This record gives sequence, structure tokens and C-alpha cells, in this order.
Amino acid sequence: MVVSIELLTLDEPPPEPAVRLRPRAVAARVLVHAAWVTLLSVAVVARVGRFGFNPTDQGFILGASWRVLHGEVPHLDVISARPLGSAVLHTIDFALPAPLFLASSFVMMVELAVATIACAALLTRSSPLTWGPLRTGLVAAAALVNLHGFPLMAWHTVDGIFLVSVGWWLLDIGLRSDSAWPRRIGLFLLGFAVMCKQSFMFGVPVGVLLVFLHPARRADPRGGRWWGRLLVDLVCLGAFPLGYLGVVAAAGGLRQAVDQLTGGAGAWGGNLLDFWDSAVGPDQKAVYLLLACLVLAGAAWSLRSRLGGAGVWVRLVPTLVAAAVPLYLLHHATLGYPLLVAVPLLWVFLVTVVVTAIAYREVPWWPLAIGLLAYMASLSWGYNVPALLAGTLVLGTLDLLVRHFPDLPARLPRIAWRVVGSVLGAAALVVAGLSVAAAHDRAPYADLPQGSLTADLGDVTPTLRGVRSNPSVHTYVRQIGDCLRRYPAARVAVLPENAFVYPAFGVRNPLPMDWPVPLELIGDATSRVVAAAGDLDRAGDYLVLFETVSGRALATGAPVPAQVASDAPIVRYSGVEDAIRAELTGRPVTCGSFVGVWSPRP
Repeated sequence: MVVSIELLTLDEPPPEPAVRLRPRAVAARVLVHAAWVTLLSVAVVARVGRFGFNPTDQGFILGASWRVLHGEVPHLDVISARPLGSAVLHTIDFALPAPLFLASSFVMMVELAVATIACAALLTRSSPLTWGPLRTGLVAAAALVNLHGFPLMAWHTVDGIFLVSVGWWLLDIGLRSDSAWPRRIGLFLLGFAVMCKQSFMFGVPVGVLLVFLHPARRADPRGGRWWGRLLVDLVCLGAFPLGYLGVVAAAGGLRQAVDQLTGGAGAWGGNLLDFWDSAVGPDQKAVYLLLACLVLAGAAWSLRSRLGGAGVWVRLVPTLVAAAVPLYLLHHATLGYPLLVAVPLLWVFLVTVVVTAIAYREVPWWPLAIGLLAYMASLSWGYNVPALLAGTLVLGTLDLLVRHFPDLPARLPRIAWRVVGSVLGAAALVVAGLSVAAAHDRAPYADLPQGSLTADLGDVTPTLRGVRSNPSVHTYVRQIGDCLRRYPAARVAVLPENAFVYPAFGVRNPLPMDWPVPLELIGDATSRVVAAAGDLDRAGDYLVLFETVSGRALATGAPVPAQVASDAPIVRYSGVEDAIRAELTGRPVTCGSFVGVWSPRP
């Protein structure tokens, strides 16, 4: 086999023919997409996002954003195993005219919907401005599947998916249209993604390859101006990381940043390979069935000249069976959290990419890139599956399968296809919406079923208005508010897993960590936190509370005591809680289910 030079560049199946639209039509279609993304996000927040609350994860990113808004320097004033790009990004949540935690849920859903659009545009090589109701409905349904049972909250993995997918999309648009701004914004977003979570660093090499090897770039005449543009492009790519590290370095925290960003436990996606180490079960059999069907369809394609018109139908049967595989897997997953079926869905997608590439002799660069993005999204300490791209993986698999039937006879008039497409797109969206709503109703993230979420946390603090949880969580949050009023102080810490407190109640945490659990205690974090507690004690005017009811207990609706003794056992995840307590010499206090130390204002 002869490998052409095109395989070393980014040649791929040509995109759909460009459709020239008048400016008014372009504006109208942009507004239509902006409208459905907004309406979908509002509906999701209203129907499922506001139900369920857990003090552990919800507020973790917002707590860091609260610190950034008050001028704290990442890694110097705040210890973090990840760059605080997400904290910078979600400062926008505080500016929206809505209760903070609902606003943050809305921003997260918008991010996920736009990322799904970007991935679909790359996979289909088409502009959303050319999409009809079928594709639009399928993309909206895929966005809901991507959400599944995941909580609607600011989170670095969602940010990384959003920034990488939109960055690639804008970069591709800019290169194809020779437009500087889309290209440079896309590169800026790719650099931004790395500073949300290290696992998204692999998006940068893809961007650099695009800049150098994109077909549109190869057609560009080589000269001084080309190199000048390239230099500006690379500056845009490095703008956010260099600015971030520059601020940290100027404040004297570069050494700490390096230690923290390289000191955490590694995550390399071994669970994706473990899928094949386990005994052959239904999921593995589904992938084998898909592979067999694709091989049959590919063989029929290679014999199409001999089979004639009948070859279309010979290919169609195994292709339809292959298309049913990801839908079958998704149907039996119930879209709850955790969505472990995302692992076999990723393998279904990758097998489809490889087999169709061999059979049709095409290099599917963007499907491969989306597979890489799914891998990046699975590099996590807590949720190491590509579940936040499950819908995109299903949609990408189906698109690869139907793409190779240009010779399928169309027997319906254009208007009939439009009606059928509208019905199918709407049906897909409704089914996905009902499935996601049912999954959230049964088991909201770290909370009780929706019927038990009878307490509105907004009567404790306005930032939580509209958020409903179980009565135990309401009691827990109310007790925190009561403690803050009973024991006023300039600096407040509620340990060990209550990062939501600081943005929710507008108080400042004097310790360099909001959530000091073992995985987050990297490098010299423990000694720094304990030293900060000592400094706090010497300065005075503080309140440090220790919880006696864990987040896991709250998620089950366990009762929260109205009062505990001063020697009640506290929640411990590491020895740092006791070490902090030992440094504090203020007045011991109890408040509801909390024990603490209070040093009143002089």
C-alpha cells in the first residue's frame, strides 16, 4: 500500500458544500441557535438543576472564584493541585442577575450545550447555520445525554471540554475562511483550557498541528507575512497560561505553583483499558457485534461495483444493526450518575472510526480528535469515565455510519424529508429530556430522590434561592448561618468539606484550602495549612467550625442534631483537622451540629 503525503497532513473528507446566506439570514439562524441553547439551559436548570444540593462538590469552583475576586493569588494564597483557570472563568457567574448557585448551573449547561454544538460541527464538517431541524434536534438531545445525571455546577472538566471543543472549532473556521479573529480566539481558548485542568493539555498539540498542517494553511503562500501571522497565533495560544503564571511569578508564588501542579496523583485513563481485562459481558459483546457488522458493511462497499444497486441494501442491513448498538447501550444505561456505559460507548466510537477509515480509505481527523477529547475528559480522580461526552460519542458514531450512504435512493420529496426530520429531531429531544429528568428525579447527585427535596435553601441565604434539598441539608445550612450570626468574625472557616459556605454567605476563608481532603493535600499543603492556622490564632477575630455530620450522611438524609457537645467527634479525612484545631487557642464553642473555636473581635 502506498501512503500518500496527504496522510501526513490534515486532508480529510471534504466538508459539506458551503451555503451562501444573506447577512439577515445568518443573523436569524444565529439567533435561533442562541435561543434554543438559552431555552434548553433555562429549562434544564428549572426542571432538574435546582433539585439536589451537597456541600462537598457544589461550591468548590465557586469558592475558588470567590478567592480570585478578592485578590488572592493562585498557588501562593490558595493551594490547588490544578490551575485555577476555572476559578477565573466562573467569576462571570457572580455577575449574572440571578441567585448565584442557579446562575452557575445555567452557565454550566450553556457550556455543555455549546461544546456539543462545536463537537457536532467538527464531526459533521458542517456549519450549524446549515443545520435543519433533524440535526439541531439530535444535537440538543446529545447535549442532554452529555449532562446525564451529572450535577449542574461549575466544574473544571466541563470547562475543559467547552474550551477545547470551541477552541478547535473556531480555529478550524478561522483557517478555512482565512479569518484572523476566529483563529486567534480559538488558540486562546486552547491555552485557557490547559489552565483549567492539566489533562486538557493534549488539546494544544492538536491546535499547533492545525496551524501548521491545515489544508487551508498549506495553500497559503509562504513568506514573511505568513511567519508574522504564525508568531501572533502562537502568542494567542500562550496568552492565558503566560499571563496566569506571570501574575503568580510576580507575586512570588512560581515555585509553589510548580510544586502543586506537578505534585498530585497522576490519572492516565487505565480504566478505559480495564474494560477489556474484565470478563466478556454484554458491553464487550456489543462492541464485538458492532465490529462484525462494520466489517460486513466494509466488505460490501469494496464489492459495490460487482453488487450494483443491490450493494446499497447489502450494506444497509449490517449498518443498521451497528447503529443500533450505541442506542441499545444508551437505552439500558438510564442516564443516571455515574454513567459508566460511557466507556463502552467510547470503544464503540473508536472502533467505528478505525473500521470506516480502513474500509473507505479516509483519515477521519476530527473524529479522532473527539476521541482524544473524550480521553482527556476521563482523566479524573473522581469521575474517570468520558460520560460528559456520551451523547457526542453516540451522535458521532451514527454520523460516521450514515455518512457513507450517498448512493441511498431518496424516495421522499424535500418537503416530506423536512417534516420527517422535524418529527425525528423533536422526538429525540423529548426522549432525551424525559430520560434525563427521570434519572435526576430518581437520584439527584449526592441527595435524595426529588420527591424528598422539600426544603428551599433560599430562606437561609439569597445566593441559594431556588435550590431545593432534603430537610437535613436545609438544617445543616441553616445552622451554619446561625453560627455566623451568633459568633461574628472577620475570617471564617468551616471544615473540612464546605467550600460553598464562602461565596454563599459572603465570608472569607483565612486558610489556603477550602476542601483539605487527602488527594488535594499535595506537597507541603498540610504544613502550610497548619501554619496558616497558627497565624490566624495570633491575629484573632476568627471563627473556625468543624462539622460532625459528613456530606455522605447528608446525602442520605441522616438526621442533623440540634446541638452537640463540645467533645463530639468531628469529621476527619486526614490529620489536618486535628492539627488545625490544636493551633487555635480561642474560645471553644458549639453551634447546632458544629463544634468550633471563636476568637471575637477585640
